[in-house]
Amino acid sequence: MTTAPAAEAPPNTPKGQAPSPKPGRDRYFDLLRALALFRVVLYHLTGWAWLPLVFPSMGVMFALAGNLMARSLKRPPVQVIRGRMRRLLPPLWLLGVVGVTGMVLQGWGPDADGHPGWWWLHLAFWIVPFSDPPYAEGLPGVPGVIGENWAADLAGPLWYIRAYLWYVLLSPLLLKALRALPVLTLSAPIVLAVAFEQGWLTLPGERIPSALTDFSTFGACWILGMAHQEGILRRLPRYIVPSVAPVIALAGLWYALHHDFGTGNDLDSMPLAQALWSFATVALLLHVSPSWSDWPRRLRPFAGTITLLNSRAVTIYLWHNVCILIAATLWDHLWAFPLLEQNVPGLLESPWPVLALTWLLIGACILAFGWAEDLAAKQKPRLWPSGEPRGEGRRGGRHGERRRTATGG
Repeated sequence: MTTAPAAEAPPNTPKGQAPSPKPGRDRYFDLLRALALFRVVLYHLTGWAWLPLVFPSMGVMFALAGNLMARSLKRPPVQVIRGRMRRLLPPLWLLGVVGVTGMVLQGWGPDADGHPGWWWLHLAFWIVPFSDPPYAEGLPGVPGVIGENWAADLAGPLWYIRAYLWYVLLSPLLLKALRALPVLTLSAPIVLAVAFEQGWLTLPGERIPSALTDFSTFGACWILGMAHQEGILRRLPRYIVPSVAPVIALAGLWYALHHDFGTGNDLDSMPLAQALWSFATVALLLHVSPSWSDWPRRLRPFAGTITLLNSRAVTIYLWHNVCILIAATLWDHLWAFPLLEQNVPGLLESPWPVLALTWLLIGACILAFGWAEDLAAKQKPRLWPSGEPRGEGRRGGRHGERRRTATGG
């Protein structure tokens, strides 16, 4: 187990505060983000309940984003928040242009919910997702291409964008609280999760409780990422995290197993269990944190793929659900061939060919829509960014049960 050596503190480092890691891309974090994206796609295709236990992708992604946000907040907060929103929103707008247009063409409109004024007002959440953007339920599919109720799959990942936006807006306050009261700040989201679970805190409506549930589930992971960047985790005795994190993880697992854990009722439908398991796993991953500035030899053959996944993380996450639905719809055509149905039914039922087809479609989405991430980052658009932009290594960078539950991924 290795950690990055502490850099020599610059003259303006506050007394008692550990120096921040050296600037530049952390290849270990790039690897974690790539694994998280792959696991998200596999989980949304298969629905295997054990996958979030093996690798809690959403907790990892929020922790990495929190780490990057804390690093960026060395600059003025307003400037940082504006920059994060600029990078986040254009890919969402592109998804909205395609998705909302398709919904409207299939008959979705102000009369769908019976409240024209609210319909138009809620469309603003496709511009700035302070709450979940609306979508049409029960739409027919396009025969032979995409299954019915496709809009629900398209809108499924948007909870993450909404949660990410709120974390970004709250980060200056969270960082101040973390510096002043680290233990209390780290534990606050989990305490909130317990309060929700025990019914001590109930709120009317759906939008505010949904946002607070996401904060209680993954907020501790975001703050853990900030604590890692601030050097707070490095100041702990080295035995603390390996001793405490497994106990927290076991508490989450115990809770899940005593609440009918299994397919259709996994961690994503148990916010408290998800919060505990994700917090503990992320703490261990950040504790290990080798902070690679260059790729280890064994990972160099995969460097281009990992770089591509990181460069197009938002595009992949936004479009993967639709790609899964299209891939499953296309693959189901093969059941119409009696020869295949009679001789290779196992192949037709296997998720692996659908997964391969899904990634081909994701690749097409990268080509078609990924340029929005480059424009949002004020970079020259690239079709297939499997290599580093010029200067990236020196300056550092940025950041089937085909379903999605309220807090899952």
